[in-house]
Amino acid sequence: MLLLIAALLAAAALSPWVVLRTGPRSFLALALVPLAGTGYVAWRAPDVLHGGTTVEVHPWVGSIGMDLAFAMSTLQWVMALIVLGIGALVLAYCAWYFDDDDTGVPRFAGVLVAFIGAMLGLVLADDLLVLYVFWELTTVFSFLLIGHDSDRRSSRRAAIQALVVTTFGGLVMLVGAIVLGNQAGTFRISEILADPPGGTAVTVAVHLLLIGAISKSALLPFHFWLPAAMAAPTPVSAYLHAASMVKAGVYLVALLAPAFAGVAGWRAVLLTLGVATMVLGGVRALRQHDLKLLLAYGTVSQLGFLVLVLGTGTRSAVMAGLALLLAHALFKATLFLTVGIIDHSTGTRDLRRLSGLGRRMPVLAVAATIAAASMAGLPPLLGYVAKESVLVALLDVAKEGDGTGMGQLSGWLLVAGVVLGSVLTAAYSARFVWGAFGDHLEVCAGEPAEVHRPSPAFVAAPVVLAALTLVLGFLGHPLTEALAGHADTLPPGAHEPELTLWHGVGTPLLLTLVSLVVGGALFVARRPVAQLQARFVHDWSLERSYRGGMRLLDRAAVELTGVVQRGSAAAYLGIILVVVVVVPGSVMLRGLGDLRIRAWDTPVQAVIGVVVVVAAIMTARSRRRIRAVLLVGVTGYGTALLFVVHGAPDLALTQALVETLTVVVFVLALRRLPEYFTDRPLSRQRYVRAVIGVAVGLVSAGFLLVAAAARTADPVSVALPQEAVDYGGGKNIVNVILVDTRAWDTLGEIAVLITAATGVASLIFINTRGSEIRRVHEIPYPDSVTKVPTAPGRRAWLPGSRTLPPDKRSIIFEVMTRLVFHTLVVISIYLLLAGHNAPGGGFAAGMTTGLALVVRYLAGGRYELNEAAPVDAGRLIGSGLAIAALAAVIPMAFGGEVLQSAVFDVPLGPLGKLHLVTSVGFDIGVYLVVVGLVLDLLRALGSHIDRDIQRALRETEEASTA
Repeated sequence: MLLLIAALLAAAALSPWVVLRTGPRSFLALALVPLAGTGYVAWRAPDVLHGGTTVEVHPWVGSIGMDLAFAMSTLQWVMALIVLGIGALVLAYCAWYFDDDDTGVPRFAGVLVAFIGAMLGLVLADDLLVLYVFWELTTVFSFLLIGHDSDRRSSRRAAIQALVVTTFGGLVMLVGAIVLGNQAGTFRISEILADPPGGTAVTVAVHLLLIGAISKSALLPFHFWLPAAMAAPTPVSAYLHAASMVKAGVYLVALLAPAFAGVAGWRAVLLTLGVATMVLGGVRALRQHDLKLLLAYGTVSQLGFLVLVLGTGTRSAVMAGLALLLAHALFKATLFLTVGIIDHSTGTRDLRRLSGLGRRMPVLAVAATIAAASMAGLPPLLGYVAKESVLVALLDVAKEGDGTGMGQLSGWLLVAGVVLGSVLTAAYSARFVWGAFGDHLEVCAGEPAEVHRPSPAFVAAPVVLAALTLVLGFLGHPLTEALAGHADTLPPGAHEPELTLWHGVGTPLLLTLVSLVVGGALFVARRPVAQLQARFVHDWSLERSYRGGMRLLDRAAVELTGVVQRGSAAAYLGIILVVVVVVPGSVMLRGLGDLRIRAWDTPVQAVIGVVVVVAAIMTARSRRRIRAVLLVGVTGYGTALLFVVHGAPDLALTQALVETLTVVVFVLALRRLPEYFTDRPLSRQRYVRAVIGVAVGLVSAGFLLVAAAARTADPVSVALPQEAVDYGGGKNIVNVILVDTRAWDTLGEIAVLITAATGVASLIFINTRGSEIRRVHEIPYPDSVTKVPTAPGRRAWLPGSRTLPPDKRSIIFEVMTRLVFHTLVVISIYLLLAGHNAPGGGFAAGMTTGLALVVRYLAGGRYELNEAAPVDAGRLIGSGLAIAALAAVIPMAFGGEVLQSAVFDVPLGPLGKLHLVTSVGFDIGVYLVVVGLVLDLLRALGSHIDRDIQRALRETEEASTA
C-alpha cells in the first residue's frame, strides 16, 4: 500500500516535466498509474471482502508511537476503488479538456496526481496522526487546484475560502485525534475500533472528529465553500468535489460509526445536519442557471444525505450508505464531466443559452440522462437500488428504533426529511437534463451558444461511468456480499440488509413514487416555483457572514499592525518585554509562596554580586558611551568570577574571553558614534522604559529563583563526570557535551555564527572579504615615515606599525605584542588539544587566537592585521564548517554512527602521552569558524572604519588647503 502511494507521489513529481515536454495528451500516460492501482486494489478483493483486513506497518516516528500504518478492509477497499478508478478516468479526460496553449497545465497535472496519492493515503491510513497528515495534504492540494487560474479573483477567493474552512476543521479534528489516541492508549485506528474507549473525554474527542468531517464534506454550517470552489477547472470539480475530497468526511463518519454511533449526541448532530443540508442544497440547486453551480448545490444536498444515512449507525443503513456512496461517485462525476464537455464545446454553462444539445451530442446526452436518473433514484440504476435500501433502513428506525434508541416521532421526521430531500433531488435532476440537452429556445437569453462537437475520446469518461451506474444496478446481490464486510461490524437490526432492484410492494416503493411524482411536478411548475422562491430571497447567508468575518479580521489585523509595527525597535522590544512580564510573570508569582532562598554558599559570592549590581546601575546612569561599555564589561567579568567560585573554570574561561572580545568590538564600533548618549531631558516615555526594565529584571530574577527551588529530582549533573569519561572519553564535562552529547546543537550554533559573520560582511564590506589582504613588501608607507631597510636575511616583525603616525604608536604596546602574541597562539593550541580533559575546547581556543589577532591589530593597525592573518575570513569560516561536518560523518565510513567518537592515547616519550579523541576534528572546525568570525569583526569594525576615518581626515586637510 505504501508502495502504491509512493508511486503516485513519484508520478506527481514527474508529471510537470512530462506534460511540459509532450503536451496535454501525456495525461493518458499519467492515468496509467492510478489505473494500475485500481487493478491492484481489485486484485486484493478476496483478501478484504467478507470481513478480511490487510495491514501494513512501517516504523516512522517511534518517539510518539507514530508509524506509517495502513489497513485495507471493505470500507477502505471501496474508497480506494473510487479514488483510483475515477482518478484514472479524470486524468484521461484532461487530455482533451486542456488545449496546448493553456497556461499552468504542467503544474496542474503534478498537483492533481499528488492529490490522488494523498487521498489514497487518507483512506488507507490506520493511524490517526497519519490520517491527519494526509487529510491536510488534500487540503493543500485542493487549494492549489481550486486556485489554478490565479489571474481570476474568483479562483483566488474560492481557494482561500476552501483552505480556511477545511483547515479549521482539520485542526479541530487533530485535537480530537490526540485526545482519542491518549484515551485509547494507541493511535492505531483498527485497535481503537476493536476496543473503543469510553468516558466524557472520548465523547468530546469524537465530536471534535465530527467537526473535521462536517467541514470537509461541506455540511451546514460549512456548506458554502463547496459551490464557491466551482471556480476550479471542471476536472477538479468532477474529482475533488464529487468523487474524492468531499467524501473524506463521509468516509470518516462511516469509519467511526461501528464503534461510536452510540456516543451521546452522535445521531442528533449528524441526522439533524444531514437533513438540513440535504433540503437546503436541493432548494438552492433549483435556483441555479449555471449547470456547474446546480450540480454543486446538488452535491451539497447529496453529501448531507450520505452523512445522514451513514450516521444512523445501523447495519442496514451502513450497507445502504456504502451503496449510495458508490452510486454518488459514479453519477456525480459523470454529470460534472458532462458539464466540462458542454462548456468546452459551447463556451458557456448557462442553461438559458443552451438549447438542442441533445440532438448535437446524443451519446453524451444519454450518458448524462442515465447519471441524472440515478441521482433522482429511477430504476434500474444503482442510485435507485441505494435509495430503496436507505428507505428500508430508515423505516426500520422509524417503526422499531432498530437499536438506535430513537423515538418513533424522531424516526418518522427523519423519513419525512429524506423524502423531501428526494423530491428536490428529482426536481433538480430533471432541471439539469432539460437545461443541458432540452430544446428551450423560448428561455434563451440572447442568441443560443455556438456548438462544436466533442471528439469521441473526450466523451469516453462520462460514458464509462454512466455504463457502470447502469450495470451495477443489476448486481445488487454481488454488491451486498462485497459490502457486507463493513456492515457486519454493526449489530444486527430488524432486517438483514440487502441491495436489490425489488423490495416488493410496500412503503419504500410508495415513498419513492411520491418523491419522483412530486419532484416531476416541481419541475413542470418550475416558473411558479421560481417566482415563489424569488419572494423569499434575502441577502443573509453563511457565505456573507464568512466574508464579513474575514473583512473584520483583516481590518483588525491592519489596526493591530498599525499599533505594534511602528518602525521603532524600542516599541518592538517594549511590547516583547511587557508580554514577558505579564504572561509568564503572572504565573511565576504563584510559585513564590513556597520559595526557599539561600543567600550564598560563600561570602565571596555576595561581594562579587554587589560589584556586578553596582556596575549595572552605573552603566544605566552613565552618559559616556565608552564608560558604559567598560562598566558592562565589569558585569561580564563578575559573572566569570562567579563561575570560578562555583567550580566551573571552563565556563569562566569562555566568559572572560567573550567579554574581552566584546569590549574590544564595542570600543571599535564606538569610534564612529558620539562620545555621549543623548542629553534629552527625562520624559514620560523614558520613565515608562525604566519601569519596564526594572520589572523585567525582577521577573527574570523570580524565574531563576522559582526554577531553582522547584527541583524535586536529583540533578542529572551528578552522573555527568562518570558519563563524560565513559561516553565521550574526556573529563571536561562541558566540552564532552558540546562535541559529543549534543554535537548536533553545536553544529547548528556555529551555523548561526556563520550567519552572523555573513551579516556583518554584507552590511559593512563593499568589496570581498579578502580584497584588502596584502603581503609585507606591499605595505605602503606614509610620506612622513622613513623606511629603514632590515638586515639581509631578516624579516621585519610588526611592519604595520611603521605605517602609523608617530603619535598613534605605542612602544610599550609593541614590545608587549612581541612578547604575548606567540604565547597566546601556543596557549590557544593547547586549549584546542587539551580541551577534552581540561578547561578549553575549540571555542575557547578560537577566542584566544582571536584576541592574539586583536593585539596585533591594536599594535600595528589594519596592515598588521592583514600580515598576521593573510587569509580570507569567509574561506576560513567555510572551511571550519566543512571540517566540522566532515568530522561528523567520517565515523560512518568505519561502521559507526554520525558524530560517534573514538579515543586514542599517543605516547610522547618523556612528555607522557597525548589523550586524543576524534571529536577534536569537530573542535578544529569550531576553532576555524570562531577565528574567521573574529577576523570579520576586526576587518569590518576595525580596518574598514580606520580607512573611513583616514579618508575623512584627508578630505578635511585637502579642503582646508584649498
